[in-house]
Amino acid sequence: MSQFDEMRTFVRIVEAGSISKAAEQLGSAKSGVSRRLSDLESRLGVRLLNRTTRRSSLTEAGENYYRGAVKLLGDVAELESSAADTAASLEGTLRLAVPLSFGLSHLSPAIDEFLKMHEDLRVNIDFSDRQVDLVERGVDLAIRIAQLEDSNLQARRICPIRLLLCASPAYLEANGSPQTPEELKQHRVLHYDVGGGSHVRLGDGRGGSTLVHARSRIVTNNGDFLRDMAMAGHGITLAPSFIAWQALASGHLVEIMPGYAPPPLSAWAVYPKTRYLSRRARYFIDFLAERFGNNPYWDQYR
Repeated sequence: MSQFDEMRTFVRIVEAGSISKAAEQLGSAKSGVSRRLSDLESRLGVRLLNRTTRRSSLTEAGENYYRGAVKLLGDVAELESSAADTAASLEGTLRLAVPLSFGLSHLSPAIDEFLKMHEDLRVNIDFSDRQVDLVERGVDLAIRIAQLEDSNLQARRICPIRLLLCASPAYLEANGSPQTPEELKQHRVLHYDVGGGSHVRLGDGRGGSTLVHARSRIVTNNGDFLRDMAMAGHGITLAPSFIAWQALASGHLVEIMPGYAPPPLSAWAVYPKTRYLSRRARYFIDFLAERFGNNPYWDQYR
């Protein structure tokens, strides 16, 4: 076991939070990972981790060693990456966490194309709208559509995400088309629930925003389902264009109140600050940013 391997194992233990989770991420036996840590501490002559049955915590010496190890491993990875042939096929496993609807509809064909370009690459993907702890789960990068609040993450913008209010022609014919947020309160709203309450945040037509508390006939955490319910005439929904674009293009949904649309969001590729971004992850981010761009294809239906 080389000193670099011991160092990499130690960093993974710290970031995973325990020896057992680190062993799972590394695909190694827990006893083997524990032995590498013991060998490292014996060689250094100092205890790096205070171990309990459920979790480990850094000692003062361990904190100093961890910070230095992260920097050194990042420098080595960057040096090796810069020396690599940029035309060479990517190898290893790319671990991703991506939102469900965006992932299945738009990232799936992108990943298919990327894998065909790099036959030796493997991917491990978590499709979920929940925000996983990237460090604890050993994820290389995640795609997130939200306002970024986690200061422990680095981020690169992939593409804009436009939100819009829409409903079926049949619903609007039967119930009228609201023209203002105040009028929207009188309609049935199909609500996407992310734990923020029953309100809908819209633009106020003057560059600001306003909260509209409307009756929620259907509440769910899946945008595809809300689109389908809106197409069936059950109410008005606030949807990202990447979900509603085909229904809008076919006329099954109609955009309403465009002057009150919320400010656009962005899709971001995020990854831990403490971990050097691998060559395969950097190439994948570049690929997505080029593929989607500032005017993604799902916004070109109009």
